[in-house]
Amino acid sequence: MMTINILKGAAIAAVMVLGGFALTSWDTPTPSEGQVEIGDPFPMSQHSMTNIDGSQTFLRQELKDNGLLVVFSCNTCPFVVQWENRYNEIYDLCEKNNIGMVLINSNEAKRNGDDSMAEMKKHAKDQGYKMKYLMDENHVIADAFGARTTPHVYMFDKNAMLAYRGSIDDNSENKEDVKEHYLSDAITAMASGKEITPNRTKSIGCSIKRVKK
Repeated sequence: MMTINILKGAAIAAVMVLGGFALTSWDTPTPSEGQVEIGDPFPMSQHSMTNIDGSQTFLRQELKDNGLLVVFSCNTCPFVVQWENRYNEIYDLCEKNNIGMVLINSNEAKRNGDDSMAEMKKHAKDQGYKMKYLMDENHVIADAFGARTTPHVYMFDKNAMLAYRGSIDDNSENKEDVKEHYLSDAITAMASGKEITPNRTKSIGCSIKRVKK
């Protein structure tokens, strides 16, 4: 049975790569790789980004009394498609605990296609997003964070220091089968002034589509 599951997983990964989705899994990259570490302040805090409604904002402006949740996302990655039915629930939990939340699309290499502003607007409407969905032009914010995947989660405390980084939970395919609610637990713990355990998990998803510089 284990062999079958391994082969099945390999087959799914192969299909995603052939279909244009680069599957990646990152676990606590070293500081030399540019990753924001636990306890670091969020970078580019006043770099302006455009929301799907045409307004401009920046991360410092989205920080609420108890913190800010930043989720690097996109429109078509299979992992985003599987996980995004939890986005609004997470937003509601953030609202309840006075924590801001934004989605950021950094897929610059697909800006003339699946991740254009027009497609972002359409996708947000189709999914009923409650939170702001921001365009990160030239993946400046993603580069500053060291973000690698969609989705990739970064949660900052009231002092704008990184408190949690990684994944939403342990089951992208079916939220009813989730056993480890990493992000929800982290939000509740942070709002209550408790220690977040774990404060880092694997980020699993499609690679952010950067352009060569």
